Amino acid sequence: MTAPVVVARGLRKSYGDLTVLDGVDLEVGSGEVLALLGPNGAGKTTTVRILSTLLRPDGGTAHVAGKDVVRQPAEVRAAISLTGQFAAVDDLLTGVENLHLMARLAHLGRAEVRSRSAELLELFDLTDAGRRVVKTYSGGMRRRLDLAVGLLSRPQVVFLDEPTTGLDPRSRNDLWDVIRSVVAAGTTVLLTTQYLEEADQLADRIAVIDHGRVIADGTARELKGAVGSAHVELRLKDGTDERITTDGSVPDVRRILADVERRGVDVDTWEVRSPTLDDVFLTLTGRPTEPAPELVTARES
Repeated sequence: MTAPVVVARGLRKSYGDLTVLDGVDLEVGSGEVLALLGPNGAGKTTTVRILSTLLRPDGGTAHVAGKDVVRQPAEVRAAISLTGQFAAVDDLLTGVENLHLMARLAHLGRAEVRSRSAELLELFDLTDAGRRVVKTYSGGMRRRLDLAVGLLSRPQVVFLDEPTTGLDPRSRNDLWDVIRSVVAAGTTVLLTTQYLEEADQLADRIAVIDHGRVIADGTARELKGAVGSAHVELRLKDGTDERITTDGSVPDVRRILADVERRGVDVDTWEVRSPTLDDVFLTLTGRPTEPAPELVTARES
């Protein structure tokens, strides 16, 4: 991993008798995407709120872009962007007006306001819609504009808290492409999500949090490998199943199927299955993932 830009050590947070964080340790390297997964109430959003200076921890330390989130909150805020579950843009302004307003609040010069806004509208495929009021935008367009606003000041670190909640599949894929472009430019991203596919698609590393503690940390491949191996799953004509471990390669699967044929096993269907992040989640937390929020079908851009 590259030098860490986000470092948390022993973060703790309680509300009365309710312990939300119980010693969270995290590191995110420069230009890396870390996905934070966990059941509802596990402490994901609380962690992000502490790291983005919106909430003070009860214990532990956290540094973002080399600055202490408690002692140097202003410096941390100058280095970050936070995009939450709902787009925080003004529906009565146009896309361009939203960007210009927030750019001036970020103390960008007049020339930079125009050039940076145009650059982001192009990056987020919003140039043609830039002169339209935001209330006419689809859900996916609003989220792209919201993320564009957060990138005006070229932050070192972007916190994305459930960024694609409520988006239809096409809008979600569009936003994933934009996030990949942002990361390719060197931005560090900490992502919380309920969509395991999203973590699989975007994250360099995944940290699983449960009961206020990080219980696993690694790449998607490492986490999947830790909970099991690939197997050929046979559904037999009599309705029973048979599972045979495989390394997943074509020669090994071919060998297994040839052996099944030699044994005269009456197979109805077969498939090769590998552990998924759902399997990781179930194994580590003892329960399946929460159902993803119902998709909202928005008018496509």
